[in-house]
Amino acid sequence: MQKYSVTGMSCAACSNRVETAVSKVSGVESCTVSLLTNSMTVDGNADSKDIIAAVTNAGYNAFLYGTENKKTRNQTLQDTETPKLKRRLITSLGFLVLLMYISMGHTMWGFPLPSVLSQNPFALALVQLLLTVIVMVINQKFFINGFKGIINRSPNMDTLVALGSSAAFIYSTAVLFMMTNASLNGDFSALHKYTHELYYESSAMILALITLGKMLESRAKGKTTNALKSLMDLSPKTATVIRDGKEIIVDVSEVKKGDIFTVRPGEKIPVDAIILDGFSAIDESALTGESIPVDKTINDTVYAATINQSGFLKCEALQVGEDTAISQIIKMVSDAAATKAPIAKIADKVSGIFVPIVILIAVITTVVWLLVGQTVGFAIARGISVLVISCPCALGLATPVAIMVSSGKAAKNGILFKNAVSIENAGKINIIALDKTGTITEGKPTVTDILPLTVETEELLTLAVSLEQKSEHPLSKAIMAEGEKQSVTPLEVTDFEVFAGNGLTAVLNGNKLTGGNISYISTVTAIPEEIKRKTEELSNQGKTPLFFAKDNTLCGIIAVADRIKPDSADAIKQLKKLGIRTVMLTGDNKNTANAIAKQIGTQEVIAEVLPDGKQAVIEKLKAKGKVAMVGDGINDAPALTCADVGIAIGAGTDVAIDAADIVLVKNSLSSLVSAIKLSRNTLKIIHQNLFWAFFYNVIGIPLAAGVFINLLGWQLNPMFGAAAMSLSSFCVVSNALRINLFKISENIKPIKKEKIQMKKIIKIEGMMCMHCSGRVKSALEELPQVDFADVSHENDTATVTLNTETDNALLKETVEKQGYKVLEIN
Repeated sequence: MQKYSVTGMSCAACSNRVETAVSKVSGVESCTVSLLTNSMTVDGNADSKDIIAAVTNAGYNAFLYGTENKKTRNQTLQDTETPKLKRRLITSLGFLVLLMYISMGHTMWGFPLPSVLSQNPFALALVQLLLTVIVMVINQKFFINGFKGIINRSPNMDTLVALGSSAAFIYSTAVLFMMTNASLNGDFSALHKYTHELYYESSAMILALITLGKMLESRAKGKTTNALKSLMDLSPKTATVIRDGKEIIVDVSEVKKGDIFTVRPGEKIPVDAIILDGFSAIDESALTGESIPVDKTINDTVYAATINQSGFLKCEALQVGEDTAISQIIKMVSDAAATKAPIAKIADKVSGIFVPIVILIAVITTVVWLLVGQTVGFAIARGISVLVISCPCALGLATPVAIMVSSGKAAKNGILFKNAVSIENAGKINIIALDKTGTITEGKPTVTDILPLTVETEELLTLAVSLEQKSEHPLSKAIMAEGEKQSVTPLEVTDFEVFAGNGLTAVLNGNKLTGGNISYISTVTAIPEEIKRKTEELSNQGKTPLFFAKDNTLCGIIAVADRIKPDSADAIKQLKKLGIRTVMLTGDNKNTANAIAKQIGTQEVIAEVLPDGKQAVIEKLKAKGKVAMVGDGINDAPALTCADVGIAIGAGTDVAIDAADIVLVKNSLSSLVSAIKLSRNTLKIIHQNLFWAFFYNVIGIPLAAGVFINLLGWQLNPMFGAAAMSLSSFCVVSNALRINLFKISENIKPIKKEKIQMKKIIKIEGMMCMHCSGRVKSALEELPQVDFADVSHENDTATVTLNTETDNALLKETVEKQGYKVLEIN
């Protein structure tokens, strides 16, 4: 996909014209043009020169996004148009007020004028002509763009304005010549009559009112990109890099991968990096929208634009420039705004033929009124009214402004919509399939039970860690963590083999080791009935039993459990309230899956699903409705791609994130609920915008044409038509800005569960600095029994908050493994 910047577009008809022209270029598969961001995305293998030539031939300018300098690139988001329009409006109003005083104030209400004008109708008309010409010159852009559109066979909104104003001016000038003829003939009654046939004030007023509407629209459009601009402003400008042993401040663009830099308290992290030294609390709200700081220490990753709140950090740059997380988020939001939602297609089709049809209606209106015997002035006034009340911009802006506001709002709260299609589809889903591990649960299983059968506990654990050491599965990591906790050293194995979704095999000293679920182990050795009953009992408790065998002899069972995330149950409850059916997908056995499903309240459980079977499940669900898949692992990628909407948990793998349409940065199902509610709210706003845009034109054009004059006596002055047109787009954009009032943070709260909490104070010897405190803190908080550890090297203490009774020996062993001495525990 190639992205271009396009200049010269003024309304939806312009963007449609560019889209049509580029779509005809050989090699172009699809083309999307955004009037809001003045950008264009093109899929296919067409040469960029041919694409730019097509845009140029259509009457506009284009260049590849990124070929311009950064300052020029960001101008699409800067509100440079509003100040220009404001100056034009103020200048125009100065001359317009004078024109209105002369044309309407004196003629209709008898306002005083110098005798040279009040006694000379011809001079009065000539002054009106001169003032109107000045206003037309000030607003010459309407005429340049409008008539250029006609020449390029791509009429736009400016064309309607230019034709309406020109028609009033030309007709008034023709009347002026008739006034000169009446004056020469001494026909003063005709001269007085012609004075009331002048429409100079309408010609100038149309331009001023449309300029006012354009200014209001421009200001409102500027606010739609506020979220994206604020994300850009978050990016730090400088970095303190260590070079030749000295700290120097450089522009952030000069930081390269591998550079070592420092970050002091209160400073922003300049690029994505890994901590080499130090410990601190990091404010990551710029990325996740979460205001609670996150503790970081050595080997932890920190991200650009996040804020170091406390300690001194020394870091190594991992990702720089446009590869940083914040840059990728900005790109996603920008790309989402540059794409089009399916709902916008109807408006686009109408916008593409709107202007020519309006011009035709205006001509027909004028001719019909002349044929029924109305005066030329009356007929032209009706035609002008049709031209200036019609507004293709309201139709063209109805969807993109809502998409821009919504994607920006979501990004600031840790929800990333990759394109406009995902924003629309998320609001339509009625079935959500949820992967269990890492999505519903924390994805960090821990060993809960060790049940040796034919060997001792230590031997069973040794066999298990030796077999699992080469596996990347979360359950394997839980067993390895338990082995490390109990100081069990894994032995070297050979012929290691993985059977996805079932188990593992390897050879240890000539003996074949096998591990896995009950169905897989049953193919290796017989499982006694009493063991099956024990297995069922463990599964009913939400635990996953893993079986280990040596040379086809069952050695024992190790049960592993994964904690359910605190907000998962309430999130699923909220999804039910939204009318969404929830389905949990897992490779676990049915008993374990049902136990977890009972705790969280999912309506359906599909257990014992192999990694390659998730996609097939999604295909079946799609036959019942619009399906979203939520996952975080590599094995979820096919299912994420297959679903109508793929949603990746932010802490998941890069593959899952790349395959998804929506990314939940917060790693929480609460964000899933918020994403769906925001999408539905956005769809509601879009429907409102489209309704009013269509309704406005459907009612406004017949009113301007005079359809209701004989029926209801309604007659529309061209000036009021211009005022209505100027406000229509402003109203559409302002309505879209209401999305900013949507409160994401208050949509869902995790269920509060009562739990036992106790504290123990550990007196420690040997901690010398914040780095030491960080090591001890991290080690203690790895224990499942520890909720929080407050470690101080200054006081030589560690205060741990526990969620269950914990043996002091375990706490002591954990601290002393880090190289420090425990003096006492109270």
